[in-house]
Amino acid sequence: MNSRLGAVPTGETSCYFSVWAPAAVSVDVHIVSPGERIVPMEKQDNGCFSAEVKGVPPGTAYLYRLDGERDRPDPASRFQPEGVHGSSQVIRSRFEWKDGNWAGVPLEEYVIYEIHVGTYTRAGTFDAVISRLEELKQLGITAIELMPVGQFPGNRNWGYDGAYPFAVQNSYGGPEGLKRFVDTCHRCELAVVLDVVYNHLGPEGNYFRD
Repeated sequence: MNSRLGAVPTGETSCYFSVWAPAAVSVDVHIVSPGERIVPMEKQDNGCFSAEVKGVPPGTAYLYRLDGERDRPDPASRFQPEGVHGSSQVIRSRFEWKDGNWAGVPLEEYVIYEIHVGTYTRAGTFDAVISRLEELKQLGITAIELMPVGQFPGNRNWGYDGAYPFAVQNSYGGPEGLKRFVDTCHRCELAVVLDVVYNHLGPEGNYFRD
């Protein structure tokens, strides 16, 4: 059995879903699109519900239906394209990394510049920050620290009230945007540090109690 929580692709058009919901009597995967359908999940001894579902390509939108009555986003979602209240999305982790020559920066050489992705540029995206990397290098910066980018409510936020710790903020460019940013930083000989929040969650979009 796959031990990872969330939606984990197992083939080109198949996916393994797993969610920890010990208080629920039943959980279904609600495939929202393409081709709306409800798929029952099997309860495991550890309180998790799981199911391997066919016909689920990357980009599939889904929710979990609890006890046949409440639809909720995946608490271990990798991407929330419609924000904290919308459907979760199945994504594939493939990416054509071009930073193969990146050897890292010695810690004693770190000169860290912390960035709020949402306010550093007018666009408020990872791609927009990429266009400013040369300026940072000229300042003598060797490492960029990103304020929390886990999915939070709204388009711009300090990030400390995120509700999805494994999903990269949709308005910033999502997981693909973050990968492009890290890849480009490394090719520019800049390290990347993530400010992460794992000890608490914000109230809006937080469905963990369900």
